Amino acid sequence: MTAGIESATRWPIIHKDIAAFPVQPNLVDYDATCAAFTWDSARRGLSGLPGGRGLNIAYEAVDRHAAGPHAEREALRFVRADGTTRSLTYAGLFEETNRFASVLRALGVDRGDRVFSLTGRIPELYVAMLGTLKNASVFCPLFSAFGPEPVRQRLHLGSGRALITTRALYRKKVAPIRAELPDLLHVLLVDADGAPEPDTLDLAALMRSAPEFGGIATTHREDMALLHFTSGTTGTPKGAIHVHDAVTAHFATGRFALDLHPDDIYWCTADPGWVTGTSYGLIAPLVHGVTSIVDEEELEADRWYRILAEQRVTVWYTAPTALRMLMKAGADRARGHDLSALRFVASVGEPLNPEVVVWGQEAFGQPVHDNWWQTETGGIMISNYAATEIRPGSMGRPLPGVEAALVARDDEGKPVLHNITAVLVTDPDVVGELALRPGWPSMFRGYLNEEERYRRCFVGGWYLTGDLARRDADGYYWFVGRGDDVIKSSGHLIGPFEVESSLMEHEAVAEAGVIGVPDPVAGEIVKAFVELHPGFEPTEALRLEIIGFARKRLGPAVAPRLLDFTDSLPRTRSGKILRRLLKARELGLPEGDTSTVEAPR
Repeated sequence: MTAGIESATRWPIIHKDIAAFPVQPNLVDYDATCAAFTWDSARRGLSGLPGGRGLNIAYEAVDRHAAGPHAEREALRFVRADGTTRSLTYAGLFEETNRFASVLRALGVDRGDRVFSLTGRIPELYVAMLGTLKNASVFCPLFSAFGPEPVRQRLHLGSGRALITTRALYRKKVAPIRAELPDLLHVLLVDADGAPEPDTLDLAALMRSAPEFGGIATTHREDMALLHFTSGTTGTPKGAIHVHDAVTAHFATGRFALDLHPDDIYWCTADPGWVTGTSYGLIAPLVHGVTSIVDEEELEADRWYRILAEQRVTVWYTAPTALRMLMKAGADRARGHDLSALRFVASVGEPLNPEVVVWGQEAFGQPVHDNWWQTETGGIMISNYAATEIRPGSMGRPLPGVEAALVARDDEGKPVLHNITAVLVTDPDVVGELALRPGWPSMFRGYLNEEERYRRCFVGGWYLTGDLARRDADGYYWFVGRGDDVIKSSGHLIGPFEVESSLMEHEAVAEAGVIGVPDPVAGEIVKAFVELHPGFEPTEALRLEIIGFARKRLGPAVAPRLLDFTDSLPRTRSGKILRRLLKARELGLPEGDTSTVEAPR
């Protein structure tokens, strides 16, 4: 059992009054919905390609709406730096994605060929993604903040045939390594303005002269559609393969976890270079026919509040890091804007601290709904739902159609097997490795060219996530930490997330990262790295005060014994604190793949 479980459950349960909701939630009775749900029933909510020619993500997201009564509804509304907007209707998106697919065909980009993007959140990126899928090619988005080496590495591993990017990004990050990429035949510049760089093409000119579209390609459920690279602690990035049937999970989770309704104005703040920006920044909302907001700029508190207010956002999906930054700016900033349209707020990317869940009620008039999933799962697996109670700090309960469990681990952290079957943790509040029964539609189908690496993810009939969790008596799951993050100290199993959450309850602490460091007596002791709110100085007195504060809440066995102040914690661009990097730097160990690390703020 993890030390300090009582502290993780001290926050009061947040109950919901469904009668006060502006719209009836899609999921009201959790148990009844789970009992009745099947993935085949979810597929019946999709159209399928005409003539029974299979299933295609782009058809479900665009074409079926463009052919119906909502053709002129806004599909994507882009907010520029100056606050002005530009939009693409479903009909307009249909035409643009057809043209892009025609461009690929004219260039000889074929079924299964990989098409990469390296841009900011601009219309051309979203058109390219969907047009690629219409061509039966495979789309792979990259972070525009990547340097030349991670770009080269991913293009090489993915055998990229075509790349969509900007002139500036090409000059800085692609041209220096172009000679090392013999498979990269076509670089399409979105801003060539009639004068492309050497060995590149003018995408706008190609779109204007594109031949007539010959119709969306036949694709089947198991055809590869998306390739998402995810970094490991060591070695090369892993290319997680997703298929067209993933759209079934995007549709179901958009309905149940995000509570999407046809008239919603929806905003997912994630960049498509991260799987959330693809699954829930593009596919899920478009499949539901809603209007999606895309902010072309980066996080700034007043700007984000203005977007929520001026665009009348109803459903907002964002990252815990962003919410903590907004909380740091103060709830008064939120109260200065009309957020009356906002009816549902959800969070993704890393565990959500319970104080942020509760702060949401002060700032937005409603709590923040946490959920859990991974690049490999392709979609939300565990969630807090619009109509069900929230237990702050909990990830929630599994989605209908998702079977989750906790696999027992031995002293070396390996799964416990009986014959070839995994031994499951059945008692409440006992820690095990979070596992999922394979078979949901958005489950990754492999790591590109790494079959053995993929095979090791499945043991005893389960997909092992690498995350440790516990489950309470009512079936709510609570994140403890990554398997290699959990700290073993004097016989206690300490989840760093719980310690970080407690530290952040101190008025001076803005962010916290916690690791275990070797100790000759205890095995490991807890060390914390803390970012302070403005107005607080990193003094020895404050260090001792924060440690004492944590000891009162967590007990001396769990609270940090060591604490350092830092100006900036290492984190990924999706917002996750990189504890492994903290530990590597503290102990002088190799840092592994750092291509997704955010530049210090």
